[in-house]
Amino acid sequence: MRRPDARWAHAARVALAATAIVAVATVLLAVGVNSHIEHNLTRDLDSRLTAALDAAASGNSASAGSPSAHRGGDVDDVPDFVWQVNRDGRVTALTIGAPILPAHAWAGGAVTLQADGTTFRFASKAAPGGWLVAGASESRAHDARRDLLAAEVVLGALLLVVTFIGSFIVGIRASAPIELIRRRQAEFTADASHELRTPLSVIEAEVELALGRVRSTEEYRSTLERIGSESQRLRAIVDDLLWLARADGRPPDPDRIATVDISASVATAATRFQAVADTGSLALTTRTEPEGTARVQGDPEGIDRLITVLVDNACKYAGTGGSVEIGVSVSGGRVVLTVDDSGPGIPKSDRDLVFDRFHRVDQEPGGTGLGLAIADAVVRSTSGTWSITDSALGGARFEITWRQAARTPTTPTAPALPTATTPPTAPSSLP
Repeated sequence: MRRPDARWAHAARVALAATAIVAVATVLLAVGVNSHIEHNLTRDLDSRLTAALDAAASGNSASAGSPSAHRGGDVDDVPDFVWQVNRDGRVTALTIGAPILPAHAWAGGAVTLQADGTTFRFASKAAPGGWLVAGASESRAHDARRDLLAAEVVLGALLLVVTFIGSFIVGIRASAPIELIRRRQAEFTADASHELRTPLSVIEAEVELALGRVRSTEEYRSTLERIGSESQRLRAIVDDLLWLARADGRPPDPDRIATVDISASVATAATRFQAVADTGSLALTTRTEPEGTARVQGDPEGIDRLITVLVDNACKYAGTGGSVEIGVSVSGGRVVLTVDDSGPGIPKSDRDLVFDRFHRVDQEPGGTGLGLAIADAVVRSTSGTWSITDSALGGARFEITWRQAARTPTTPTAPALPTATTPPTAPSSLP
């Protein structure tokens, strides 16, 4: 089993990757937003300076740069300043308190220069005898950009922390079912290897003993019979595994789907198991609906195998002198199949595990531990639902519910030929 710290390390790597992606996206978004804001601020400032130049050119220098707007205070507090630059380079401030205009070859348009240690945005316009120049400090714009950047850094850091924590938690939770599947797959591989190794070991031991010394014809026959029995067990395991692999790897074959009468299938199974019941002094009873009413859509052979597995297990766990009851009912458009036994029942802690391959409620020899896994595959392929509860007989109750199928002119009954499961002669298989 993978150590918890390995899961955490994997989740941390996923969280770091997600955080890095979010960080890159956040930086790109911030750059785009800041560039847009910078462009808008510069455009608005240039528009204001152009308006100031137009006002100065029209002779309204007061509105272009009102003296009342600045009385010895910081130049950053003044909306804008206007200067007149003659052709000989002489500069005249048209706004009271304007800073010294930096030397520049004015040729129209807008430029950014330093004036009195402050970054200014300047715009110029040709005028009679020279140039009109309007300027305004960019300090407020810089302050706005600084505040925006600080907010972006704080919010970005908070976003990355939340992203990492959220991704880490999601990674841990997402890896839990994957880890469960991985663990169960490893357990299944180990169990399958064990189940296959057991008959092979018996066969090897029998062959080794048979070759160890000369034996009589009867001894060789007995050895071959035991080898044949183990070979049949090995083949049954392989056949069941192949059946499950086909059931897991592809959807049901539409050509094999038909309307199956569950009552008729139960009657057929009860007939086959009557010999088992008589041998074990079991009371095997059925309660079914009239034929043609308990109709479901599915593979007739698969449903026959499902019922065979359930009845076989019920007979095995009911024990000598016990009781097994098979019931079929129809209500509200649903068909319900129940199999009750008088055995020890199934603990609640094991009810979620009985359908796992090679899982057994007890460790008694016999069976392959694949019967209920096959039954579960049949139920899922027919869109049925499971329920395992305590039986009124004292043991376990298996209940399967299907949607009732529409009536058809002919309703096939369960197949009369033997299915892939060998017809039992004594209580045998385990879940």
